[in-house]
Amino acid sequence: MKKLGLIFFLVNFLILGLKTVQSQAFYGKGDVILQIGANFQNNGTGIMGTLDFGLADNISIGIGSGYLIGVEPIKDEGETKTLPAFEDRFDLRGRLNANIGNLLNIDDRLDIYPGLYVSMKNFGGHVGVRYFLSYGFGFFSEVDFPIAKYNTQTLTPAEKLHNQTTFNIGVAFGI
Repeated sequence: MKKLGLIFFLVNFLILGLKTVQSQAFYGKGDVILQIGANFQNNGTGIMGTLDFGLADNISIGIGSGYLIGVEPIKDEGETKTLPAFEDRFDLRGRLNANIGNLLNIDDRLDIYPGLYVSMKNFGGHVGVRYFLSYGFGFFSEVDFPIAKYNTQTLTPAEKLHNQTTFNIGVAFGI
């Protein structure tokens, strides 16, 4: 996870340092932003996507999903190693974001969005940064973290997937 923290820092540093084409990161009510990227977590990497809909000047709701493609095989009680099942590798969530980039007034193309989510595995939070080079294209990075897990027992390695702090990075599209 230390490597993920360093990657998150570097990406955000690059995003904050970009100064090219004029655009705006979040317009508010009626804005629709699609994000597609890579998901990194302990024992797995995969793909993820979100779709956020602007409700007001600083509020958006959306959906998100992720699927782990590269996962570590799980050692059963014997020597047998198996891959986690589909339901352990897949997650679906509803999101609520506070888009505060315009409140901080750093750059019109920058959106910082803390938020909450409800998923198939847990209730959690996320903090993300988007930087748009033009209205239709930008980059994002995001950290997700569980606040309350639905399964309060000791989690198996497969159950820990999407049930831990994760890091996402990718491209964002204003549509």
